[in-house]
Amino acid sequence: MSACRALCALLLTSVGGCAVAPRADGPEPAGRHPGGHLLRRGQEIMVAGQLFDVGAPVVLWTDPGGYDAYRVEKRFVPWDEAGWSEGGSPASPNRYGVRFAGALDDAQLERVRGGGWTLDELGDRVDQFVIHYDAAGTSRQCFKILHDMRGLSVHFMLDLDGTIYQTLDLKERAWHATKSNDRSIGIEIANIGAYPAARADEVLGTWYAPDADGGAHVTLPAWMGDGGVRAAGFIARPARPGPIVGEVHGSQYAMHDLTDAQYDSLIKLTATLCEVFPRLRCDAPRGADGEVLTRTLTDAEWEQYSGLLGHLHVQENKIDPGPAFDWARVIEGARRESER
Repeated sequence: MSACRALCALLLTSVGGCAVAPRADGPEPAGRHPGGHLLRRGQEIMVAGQLFDVGAPVVLWTDPGGYDAYRVEKRFVPWDEAGWSEGGSPASPNRYGVRFAGALDDAQLERVRGGGWTLDELGDRVDQFVIHYDAAGTSRQCFKILHDMRGLSVHFMLDLDGTIYQTLDLKERAWHATKSNDRSIGIEIANIGAYPAARADEVLGTWYAPDADGGAHVTLPAWMGDGGVRAAGFIARPARPGPIVGEVHGSQYAMHDLTDAQYDSLIKLTATLCEVFPRLRCDAPRGADGEVLTRTLTDAEWEQYSGLLGHLHVQENKIDPGPAFDWARVIEGARRESER
């Protein structure tokens, strides 16, 4: 048993930890009494109905203020206008589905379509972690666009202040990265994104303001208010001065970096996912020179690849997570986190 699973097993038997119902084939937890109130600590993710500690702030879809991708109705319109109707937008109430990675016989399909994935079965099928920037600015705006407007979904959103929002159990097939959906976990990171270097200031200049020390900070448009960021008064400053210019698909793009809070949470989430999912390697696609690729994988490369991916590695028309994304910081940090 991995260290992460052992820890969760311990927590699952502790009153006041990330407790769930006792196993049907084992003794009841000590001190249990009917109606006992068991609390999450607020830093656990859900995988096949089980809770795993991340060590960073996590808001589940079941929590107050969470974003629930299981709901059919729209989230950000008046209630009497929220219901789905044929001919409306999105065109379908379906925003996620069943994972079909690996062969499923009729009996397996019948079981998993009712939610019956086991952790081991899921671990045999999920081997990619696709990283996106949301180009929306904050997680609240990201969910509004995905859920209310585009009829899409993603497992995680990572806000400017480092808060991780989980919108679906990882057993679900979220709709975020085309051919990788069956075998992947997806995360949308709050960042307005990358733009052709020659005209990047047209967009970045409206979302970032200069600091006195030569750095910059995010300035949300007035219509967004606080953007839904949970940490009151949080000032979102890029981890490195920018804009940072780099090559993606052979062209030059510019963007501002993530915040330190985002990197800290992403590192801890990545380490957790690589522990829980044994086939998920803690690395990114690399070329012969050892550098992370800045192009889309060929079909053959994609078929064989297990590990972290940018959206750019899956689709030629995507450039996220962009040239400012610090792959080394995330990968090396997650590896160190796993060694603790």
